[in-house]
Amino acid sequence: MSTELTVSTARLHRVRLPLVHAFRTSSHRKTMLDHILVELIDGSGAVGWGEIASSSDPYYAPETVETCWHLAEHYLLPAVLGKPWERPEDVPQLWGKVRGNQFAKAGVDVAAWVLWSATQGIPLAQALGGTRTEVTAGVSLGIEPSIADLLTEVRRQVAAGYPRIKLKIAPGWDVEPVRAVRADFPDLDLHVDANGIYTESVEHLAALRALDEYELTMIEQPFAPRDLLAHARLQRHLVTPICLDESVETLADLETALALDALRVLNIKVSRMGGLTAARAAHDRARRAGIPVWCGGMHEFGVGRAANVAISSLPGFSLPSDVSASDKYYAQDVITPSVVARQGLVQVPTATGLGHDVDTDLIAAHTVATLEVKA
Repeated sequence: MSTELTVSTARLHRVRLPLVHAFRTSSHRKTMLDHILVELIDGSGAVGWGEIASSSDPYYAPETVETCWHLAEHYLLPAVLGKPWERPEDVPQLWGKVRGNQFAKAGVDVAAWVLWSATQGIPLAQALGGTRTEVTAGVSLGIEPSIADLLTEVRRQVAAGYPRIKLKIAPGWDVEPVRAVRADFPDLDLHVDANGIYTESVEHLAALRALDEYELTMIEQPFAPRDLLAHARLQRHLVTPICLDESVETLADLETALALDALRVLNIKVSRMGGLTAARAAHDRARRAGIPVWCGGMHEFGVGRAANVAISSLPGFSLPSDVSASDKYYAQDVITPSVVARQGLVQVPTATGLGHDVDTDLIAAHTVATLEVKA
């Protein structure tokens, strides 16, 4: 039975972890990440952890680590502290006047869900309505220095048991790498992600249409986020489904994309949509529309990765999600046990709350800034 919760103390931890392998997209290259871990504590001492997994630079989305810290400190945490709520779906209403800033909101929203599920004595996946006991994981590979380097990395991940590989593409790095990977792996579940870098120029459209012959599971976000009409036009000329990522930040965005027939697959990112509350609603809407969904990632640390596993247990997540093992990205993760994938499968935790212990000593060792506020 639900009882009211009131957050009495909140903490922000800016944590910096090195990546085990540099990652390059169409816009930038990264070797380490700063994410903000959110800690919500209620009057009984129960704790809920969330993660603000924004980039340090405004290339994927307008938000950065600095803007998210500012929003959390000055708007989101003050809206939550000392305010009673019964269910985590109530929490976003507390900051209802704040527009945008989905990544910042997501970290606090996830922490509220983890806190609530912990106090209810149930796993986060169960709190969300998940039905799966394991989640199929895929991996995302960045733009490598050469096709030979890319093939080496693909072979490594296929040998590790991952059934789906996503390749980052950009103009000049699209048809040739896809052709090479498909030649070596004719039956691999393969898709590509452009992060919105293409335009409707003759050259770009020719490259995107040329990808149609390689039996890709999807072409993800070829055009800029707000250019839904371009996605709709391209889909009319492709057999390969178009997947939207950056274009769908809100449920209203999803409704517009559905009305335009601008997508055949939806990437649901908890961070991009403002948290688990909105991500679950997007899953429900896409399922009613017959659109398959999967959970995308932002190289989350273990807290955000565990939340992604939990949401991926919902029935509409029928495609492999970006919930690969922690050691794909980090030598040490902030949770114990870390997320593990065996032959491409990740077990959905059955322990209460997040389902993992949070390694506060490791967090402290890698924290570059911290903030505590009280009601």
